[in-house]
Amino acid sequence: MTSSFNVRNAGGYEQLMGRWSQRLAPQLIDFAGLEDGERVLDVGCGTGSLTFALPKAANLSEIAAIDYSPVFVEEAIRRNTDPRIRISQADACALPFEDGYFDRAMALLVLHFVPEADKAVAEMRRVVRPGGVVAATVWDHLGGMPAMRMMWDTVSMLDDQARQVRSHHFFQPMMQPGEMKDSFIRQGLVDVAEVSLMIRMDFQSFDDYWAPIAAGEGPLGKYVASLDPALRAKTDAAVRAAYEAGRPDGPRSFVSVAWACRGVVPSA
Repeated sequence: MTSSFNVRNAGGYEQLMGRWSQRLAPQLIDFAGLEDGERVLDVGCGTGSLTFALPKAANLSEIAAIDYSPVFVEEAIRRNTDPRIRISQADACALPFEDGYFDRAMALLVLHFVPEADKAVAEMRRVVRPGGVVAATVWDHLGGMPAMRMMWDTVSMLDDQARQVRSHHFFQPMMQPGEMKDSFIRQGLVDVAEVSLMIRMDFQSFDDYWAPIAAGEGPLGKYVASLDPALRAKTDAAVRAAYEAGRPDGPRSFVSVAWACRGVVPSA
């Protein structure tokens, strides 16, 4: 499996997205449910936003966390202090666990970066016991993330290449209404439900907002890093103007919405 998300370093990812996934993780846990004594799998753990939220929500017996990126795996292992948590590098489309081992499998902000997203859902279903729960959430890039859309729409006014990248970014797997629900049903899950979850992204300044992108983190950062100096300068200035919106630089707050889906593994 490949991933369409590029990461340069863990610190940059934390400023770009990790701090927001930490806000979203408890909402996914509430939606998915959790009981004391369960064994839980975190698929695509990143730096551990969901992994480390799980034992705060219930007295779990075991937590396994996997990610495709060695950068993320190394950082999550470095942060881990809980002997119940096992973190390893693995492929979401070929999970290294036996059938029916877990009570629940969750994926926080992962499936839209997996080209074979249906296969990842099928693998999550495979490793969860009958009666157990599979749950996932992905950002609504097209309609639910004004902070990110502001960047993409601004740079797309300046460059044809940015418009092409934006189109891909807004229509990644599982992002459209009902898309995850349909996938869960195709993979044989039952009692499937899909809802939207909301957080706010609060930035202290334009630099707080733009620095990880300027450093090359994430899909937009990868695009920005490819620009020649003249277009890069125009891009930086245009995005700053969009952020400031005619007012002095300072704090800004944006709503951010994610789709969430859960389903139950049917009894044999």
